[in-house]
Amino acid sequence: MGKLGFYYNMNTCVACGACQLACKDTHKLGPGEFYRRIEVLKEGPYSGSCNHCEEAACVKACPTGAMYKADDGTTRHDDGKCIGCGACMWNCPYGAISFSKKKGVTQKCDSCAQRREQGLEPACVKACPTGSIRFGELTEVYSELSFLPDSDKTHPCLHIKPSKRALEVKNNE
Repeated sequence: MGKLGFYYNMNTCVACGACQLACKDTHKLGPGEFYRRIEVLKEGPYSGSCNHCEEAACVKACPTGAMYKADDGTTRHDDGKCIGCGACMWNCPYGAISFSKKKGVTQKCDSCAQRREQGLEPACVKACPTGSIRFGELTEVYSELSFLPDSDKTHPCLHIKPSKRALEVKNNE
């Protein structure tokens, strides 16, 4: 199996928030808790979550092993090992980790591992009305844009098909 990750197409995303809401509903997340967020950047709409980085900064920073790489290559979190210290949150350059006040631990996208084990798509993928988010083996190569910090250090498993606006912004930098 090749490496797994998300594909995101900036050209078709309309920033409707369906992916974000489906994720919050599926994982029963409270206010201020998230696994996926929609943002509108100067480059265009962006739907972001954990990038399941090959060299995950959160895994390296976690003192207990609560953040770890699963057998399928995705980055996972074990609530039972988490002490809620926040080291993973501070070290993730993508802001993909939130804190659950209810559970007292950090939390993040696991690419809907339980859904995938049942042969289903991640909730965000299923909910996207424009098909702008996909998950699977990263075989297509899309451009990684400059708004992803530290991508040369973390090697995110995320391929982005940039919008024309994103390419214009990148070329004018």
